[in-house]
Amino acid sequence: MATAEGEQHPLGIYYKIWGLLFVLSAFSYAVDYFEVQGAMRWALVLFFMVMKAGFITAFFMHVVWERMALVLTILGPPVVLLLLIGLMAVEGAYIEETRFNYRGHDRNAVALGPDDLHHDETHHGEENAH
Repeated sequence: MATAEGEQHPLGIYYKIWGLLFVLSAFSYAVDYFEVQGAMRWALVLFFMVMKAGFITAFFMHVVWERMALVLTILGPPVVLLLLIGLMAVEGAYIEETRFNYRGHDRNAVALGPDDLHHDETHHGEENAH
């Protein structure tokens, strides 16, 4: 529902959203305080981040009071981009795993640099000098 020009929303809703943002921030800090690790850590951090961004966009940018067409125009492209980024990350992980399985490389092996490739040539001269 669109609001009329100059119409103000009740301040109570903004105070409640501020309080909710502080609570979500406290939960986000609690993830660090309790030293949550691994995938659960990143899932919680991203969840709280998206929740806070959603509330800020909805209430402080007044998107919640706009027409659905405008809401979809504003929020649609970022959602599609995030979906595509997620799909690319999944595909990248699959391709990386396939390459390691096909080539038989050890994931923990140290990669050789260009200087390491000529290591034997530099020491042959030293061995012959002795």
